[in-house]
Amino acid sequence: MMTFRETKVAGAFVLEAERHADERGFFARTFSAEELGGRGLDGRVAESSIAYNAAAFTLRGLHYQRPPHEETKLVRCTGGAVYDVVVDLRDDSATRLRWDAVELSDENRLALYVPTGCAHGYLTLTDDSELTYLISYPYVEEAGAGVRWDDPLIGIRWPAVPAVIASRDASYPDLVA
Repeated sequence: MMTFRETKVAGAFVLEAERHADERGFFARTFSAEELGGRGLDGRVAESSIAYNAAAFTLRGLHYQRPPHEETKLVRCTGGAVYDVVVDLRDDSATRLRWDAVELSDENRLALYVPTGCAHGYLTLTDDSELTYLISYPYVEEAGAGVRWDDPLIGIRWPAVPAVIASRDASYPDLVA
């Protein structure tokens, strides 16, 4: 079983695995298509990816896929710690342009479910951070898009100024209301 905690973004959830502990340590299910589907969430997995970041305060994002190649993501930090952000870009959403963030780490073992129509990004909080992604739709390079990490219309409160950011991520345009 997994515990689903709602975020400020409609359809985005923080997932916590239920641990079954004994003298060896613990065992926990970190993914269940059936549990996701039971909540009306997309449990398909078309791709699995990892992202490694050597330095603390590396920023990646805010990324999303344009229709018809939208994707859901289940993101988990397997090494180090990150400040993980989801931003609602859906025109018909009651939480449009709202954002939420959660610290994901190898210690807390939480995951963030990012629904379609939302941008995703993170700031590493430690050196040697690594994340795993379960992604519902194959990546299509031409559909890749992004939003500026510091867009004033969104107003994300990052815990620190990025020290490392790709030129592509730094040059995404601001949103227009």
